[in-house]
Amino acid sequence: MSEPDNKDSGKHEDQEQRGKHITIGIAGFLVVVGVVVFLVWVILHPDKPRFTLEDVTIYDFNHTAPNLLSSNMQITLSSHNPNEKIGIYYQKLDVLASYQNQQITLPSQLPRTYQGHLDVTVWSPYLYGNAVPVDPFVEQGLSQDLNTGMVLLSIKVYGQLKWRVGTWISGQYQINANCPAYIAFSDRTKGTQVGSATKYQLVQTCTVAVSLN
Repeated sequence: MSEPDNKDSGKHEDQEQRGKHITIGIAGFLVVVGVVVFLVWVILHPDKPRFTLEDVTIYDFNHTAPNLLSSNMQITLSSHNPNEKIGIYYQKLDVLASYQNQQITLPSQLPRTYQGHLDVTVWSPYLYGNAVPVDPFVEQGLSQDLNTGMVLLSIKVYGQLKWRVGTWISGQYQINANCPAYIAFSDRTKGTQVGSATKYQLVQTCTVAVSLN
C-alpha cells in the first residue's frame, strides 16, 4: 500500500516544484519589467523645451470699426532643448496672437523641426488678422488699452512633439506655450522703426506645458 502513496507524494512534490519555478519565473519577469520601466522613466523624463519670445514687429494694429480689429505682425520665437541626451521632433506647431483670451490672428504653421541635444531653433512667422470680430467687452478693454498706449498681447503656440533617445522615438505629446507681449504704442522710443513698422525687443520667457495626448 505504501508504493502508491510514494508515487502520489512524488507527483505532489513535482507539482509543487513546478509551481515554485513558475512563481519564481513570473516574479523574475516582473522584476525585469519593473527595472526596464524604471530605466525608461529615468531616461525619458525629459525637461520640457524652453520658449522665448524674442521680438514683435508691428506693421498694423488698428481698431478699424466697432468690434473689429485688424493686425499684422511678425514675431521672432526661439525654442531651446535643455536635454543633453534627448532630441525633440516638433511634429506640428501653430502660432497665433490673442488678446484677453480671444484669438485675433489666423494661426501660422511652423515647419516640422528636429531639435538635437541642447539645440536652439528660431522661427520668424507672420501673423495676420483682417477685420477680426471681437466681443464687446473685449473691444471696450482694447479701446482703453489703446488710449493708455500699452497693450498686452499673448502669443500662443500649440501642437505635438515626440522625444527621441538614440534610435527610439516616443509616442506623441501635446505642447502648449503662452508668451506675453507688452506692446508700448504710446512710447515709440521703446521700439525700433523698420520702415513704417515698429520692432519691439522683448526677450520674454514663455510658459510651457507638455502632456500626453
